[in-house]
Amino acid sequence: MVSKTRVRPLLKPRALPPGGTLAVVAPAGPVDLAQLEKGAECWRSAGFRVRWCDDIAAHCGYLAGSDERRAREFIECVRNPEIDAVVCARGGYGSQRLFSLLDAEVVRRAAKPLVGFSDATALLLWQMRCAGLIGFHGPMLQRQAPLAQEEFGWLCELLTGAGDAERRLCGRPGGGGCVAGPLVGGSLSLVLASLGTPWEIETEGAILLLEEVNEPPYRIDRMLHQLWVAGKLAVVAGVGLGTFEACVDPRRAEPTAETVAEDILRRAGVAWVSGLPFGHGVPNFAWPVGGQARLDADAGELWISERAVKRD
Repeated sequence: MVSKTRVRPLLKPRALPPGGTLAVVAPAGPVDLAQLEKGAECWRSAGFRVRWCDDIAAHCGYLAGSDERRAREFIECVRNPEIDAVVCARGGYGSQRLFSLLDAEVVRRAAKPLVGFSDATALLLWQMRCAGLIGFHGPMLQRQAPLAQEEFGWLCELLTGAGDAERRLCGRPGGGGCVAGPLVGGSLSLVLASLGTPWEIETEGAILLLEEVNEPPYRIDRMLHQLWVAGKLAVVAGVGLGTFEACVDPRRAEPTAETVAEDILRRAGVAWVSGLPFGHGVPNFAWPVGGQARLDADAGELWISERAVKRD
């Protein structure tokens, strides 16, 4: 039986200070240390310190070591007063296996920025629902290509609270007017996997952001229909679609994942924007999970409307 999760006020994490220290954690798939070093160099060149545990390269099949190792790594970094923010190394699979081993109260009290996407969608949803803390859907360290300066600068400003409080992402208009609400979502398959769990996504009055990778259009169709019949689309303020990277069917060119998604949103009668620059494609601009935003579906714009970190 799924236990009820106590609703609590949503907190903003503490801002990453200039020259602060980031801890890299591997809650999901095995890590490539060479790629990790390349990703860390971007942060170090901007004046930040980057560190990770000695056993981060551990592996157990498709996991970065045992559940106990990965949970211990995460919670130790959260507890450590020398660590200012936590960034996931990569996705894959495995984050949700940790939640019974994590202490949500420790995460809430530490109030550190957490960054990740893909499989880390589950970790961000768990943190928001169970710890009541805003996190950041954004680039991780293990990447095939270097992080573009525009993406990196955007992420740094979100985490440090620098720059303008309002930030705009541009996509393609779907229609439905202008709506506002907290941002929720991430990888569509991980959003779907949260249903029926204590960290189930709450979409009422929210702007639901979705992206995906390596799923053919018919699976995108199936997943979105499940969200629809589960009542998650009926109560949203609006929906923003990111990239659907490599979401193709080798047997047929049409329909595309994008046209499938747009058709379902149109029939669901929600305000929506597609083609927003986040997710597994390039660029991947970060956004705060739980942060306030507004969606102008007629103009094709998503506005992050507040700073999502707490500055001293």
